[in-house]
Amino acid sequence: MLIAMRLNDFLGRRSPQFIYTCGFLLVGLLGVVDYLNGPDISSLIFYVIPVFLAAWHAGRRAGLLMCAASGLSWFIVGHTTLGHFAHPLIAYWNAAVRLGFMLVLVHLVASFKSSLAQERELARTDYLTGAVNGRSFAELAEAEINRARRNEHPFSVAFMDVDDFKLVNDREGHSAGDRLLQLVSDTIRQNVRTVDTVARLGGDEFAVLMPETGDDAAQVVIRRVRRELLDVVQRKGWPVTFSVGVVTWDYPPASVDDVLRASDELMYTAKRLGKNTVRHTNANKPANAA
Repeated sequence: MLIAMRLNDFLGRRSPQFIYTCGFLLVGLLGVVDYLNGPDISSLIFYVIPVFLAAWHAGRRAGLLMCAASGLSWFIVGHTTLGHFAHPLIAYWNAAVRLGFMLVLVHLVASFKSSLAQERELARTDYLTGAVNGRSFAELAEAEINRARRNEHPFSVAFMDVDDFKLVNDREGHSAGDRLLQLVSDTIRQNVRTVDTVARLGGDEFAVLMPETGDDAAQVVIRRVRRELLDVVQRKGWPVTFSVGVVTWDYPPASVDDVLRASDELMYTAKRLGKNTVRHTNANKPANAA
């Protein structure tokens, strides 16, 4: 089991070309062993290894190619050992059955991996908006803190709340509130970089993690995001605004809790001071309103 886990980790770090090459070499070696052993000893179980690993690490197409290579090997070996069987067609029948088994295996492996990837994605994202959820955001923020600690690069986090969101739910129903949250999430994602992470942390609260982003750049991004948000909700006729707290760390904080607490407190400061504002701070500098 330990060997299998280490092999899986090793192949997971390799390119598809490497997996193709190793798979074809292993199939070829097994074909030689099959020929030397003759039909009395089956090596079918060993062919599962290249087929399974190719399908798991390089995809369905790679698994099918390993099946094709294995099938070719079986037909060649079967053709050279026809004299061992009561009827010549038995060798080809055995090869065809083996190939069918391997094709089913590839389908099951590829389907299972796809389902597993979907489950992992669902566990990381908010079901309503498609933004990452709080747990995933905490993991990414922790990784960014560690990276900033190593590279001594700044990063910023924005914490955003939809002002008067309850009015939309009360007046137009929860379905309208859901559409509003989806629109907010989509608009934020469309106006930040691909390396930035947009998360829904619960209710009508969103956060944006901006790696390697200093104070000035963070303010530019968030002001643009807020401007676009205000424009889109006004076009929809929703009576909401946005309060935002933006915190930049030139030196990384001790934990993710510190990140969330600082940005959350700054956002609530914006709400207490009249809503529809952006409050930002950097290190020991005082917060400013925008």
